[in-house]
Amino acid sequence: MAVLNISSLAKMKQKKQKITCITAYDASFASIFDEAGIQVMLIGDSLGMVLQGHTNTIPVTLNDIKYHTKCVARAVKNAFILADLPFMTYSTSHKAYDNAAKLIRAGANMVKLEGGEWLSETIKGLVDRGIPVCAHLGLTPQSINVFGGFKVQGRQDVQAEKILQDALLLEKCGAQLLVIECVPLALAQRITDALRIPVIGIGASNVTDGQVLVMHDAFGISSGFCPRFTKNFLLEANDIKSAVALYKKQVEDGSFPAQEHFFN
Repeated sequence: MAVLNISSLAKMKQKKQKITCITAYDASFASIFDEAGIQVMLIGDSLGMVLQGHTNTIPVTLNDIKYHTKCVARAVKNAFILADLPFMTYSTSHKAYDNAAKLIRAGANMVKLEGGEWLSETIKGLVDRGIPVCAHLGLTPQSINVFGGFKVQGRQDVQAEKILQDALLLEKCGAQLLVIECVPLALAQRITDALRIPVIGIGASNVTDGQVLVMHDAFGISSGFCPRFTKNFLLEANDIKSAVALYKKQVEDGSFPAQEHFFN
């Protein structure tokens, strides 16, 4: 299999082939995911919760993401590597440029930023400087204190329209990938149909161009609250490698996420 890049992912959308993405934080799991043919690995700031034991992603630092990106990059031969810019590391455009460059040097192929219209100039500037960008809309965990909890976004018409318009704007500014989190099926469908770039969902039904899960959720080893959009694939598999293969298969055939994982 050829090394995946953003053009590969764009072609998958055009051919209506589902994209599989999972979080990875170390070389051992990254190697397993890569061998299974997972297309995208995300070094997510979710590590603050599943690795560090925090109640949210806000305490995660750039050095945390940089360290884990290096670990993953050493093991990956084929997959596309996406790394989160943590809370307040892109509060200004120049901060974003400097910090994104550090993650690219660490081995990431693309950086992910949470937010809408206010990021338009930053995204344009990053792309102009040769740094590929994934936008993240809907429930953006770094804004948890503003939202007042982990809540579904876009249920009201005005909010849904705002999310859609932000998605279109950020695509126009140069974003080449979009993650949408915890939005109703109808809004996920509108966004996926409206954008030319691939749309990866988490808690956004099965109508998106692909899916992402936190690896700990996919194996049923997350502590504390488990979101309704997750599934423990180990329950239907004999080992981790089989569970990863099952996750990939069910994303590709559209059986995951199923109706019980949707928001309306």
